[in-house]
Amino acid sequence: MGLLVEGRWRDQWYDTASTGGAFQRPATQFRSKITADGPFTPDPSRYHLYVSWACPWAHRTLIYRKLKGLEDTIGVTYVEPLMLENGWTLAEGADPVNGARFLWQVYAKAEPSYTGRVSVPVLWDREKQTIVNNESAEIIRMLDAWPGARGPLLQPPELAGEIDALNDMIYPAINNGVYRAGFATSQAAYEEAFDQLFSALDTLEERLKSSAFLLGDRPTEADWRLFTTLIRFDAVYVGHFKCNLRRIADYPELWDFTRALYQATGIAETVRLDQIKTHYYGSHRTINPTGIIPKGPDLDLAAPTRRRAG
Repeated sequence: MGLLVEGRWRDQWYDTASTGGAFQRPATQFRSKITADGPFTPDPSRYHLYVSWACPWAHRTLIYRKLKGLEDTIGVTYVEPLMLENGWTLAEGADPVNGARFLWQVYAKAEPSYTGRVSVPVLWDREKQTIVNNESAEIIRMLDAWPGARGPLLQPPELAGEIDALNDMIYPAINNGVYRAGFATSQAAYEEAFDQLFSALDTLEERLKSSAFLLGDRPTEADWRLFTTLIRFDAVYVGHFKCNLRRIADYPELWDFTRALYQATGIAETVRLDQIKTHYYGSHRTINPTGIIPKGPDLDLAAPTRRRAG
């Protein structure tokens, strides 16, 4: 874990001492858009994703790349699961675009004086040799609206307001809430995040009693953004991040919902629980100093569901 400071790498954990023990996620900095009339146009084979199998934010982009049929349009490079003193690392020969061994080298190439965290996903422009965007919420919307992309929009205009409202609730309490609990360094900060997390999960459990998915009978962006946290919850967040009031498997509706999305065509191919557990338990040595990776849990994600996600 680390960051770049004016283009120089530093192995440095998050500073929670200045925030009363609370984890605060820094904002992403590369926020350009791919548009038909801008400097970044949606040309075939021009763009490349750097992702981690382990990261829930990067997982969103892998799901969209799969659902929208963009695997031949947008290339992908996977970082290694362990993120230690050099941050996200690439195996030798794994990066056909920049030949990088560390993701911070990709950031430094895009902005030699960059200061900030080095995160995935990264959407790279082969033509301009720079990072277009490293904010997953924006990347998935670009993929959703990509010319010739498969299937209906996952953020249809008629549901845009409701999707944004759900995202605004789910992101701080659940998507980032597990990190706020897991990375907290004070009891008060941990308990605040913990309580908000399970309150939000309880709310969604009730919602799903009367709806197949969050906004009706088919998944939208809000469902997929939630899914990448839920699929990691019982394997990692319950134990590693101390989010142990209940498992997702203890919520009948949320567990059925999670399995239904997992069973949607092609989605299981984007889920690597081995890499997920290796990353969290092996990388976060301030939380798990031994680096021992648990063998369990045994999750039956293929069990029949009441829902159908496609």
